[in-house]
Amino acid sequence: MLDRITFDPTTMGGRACIRGMRMTVSQIVNLVANEMSFQEILDEYPFLEADDIREALHYAAYLSREEVLSAGDVRR
Repeated sequence: MLDRITFDPTTMGGRACIRGMRMTVSQIVNLVANEMSFQEILDEYPFLEADDIREALHYAAYLSREEVLSAGDVRR
């Protein structure tokens, strides 16, 4: 499913990285959020592939999914 996202405690403190490199998912998401196009990112970071960017965005979307609970679902 997400075979390009790796976690290694010796690389970037174990944060989600792309293919074991020192490029974190959050770095890629930040570039996209700051309006860099896929092509601009690939030009700036030639070791990346378009699929790396797509997978980083999919992973970020997965992490930020919202689950709405009704008042009756919340236990005190």
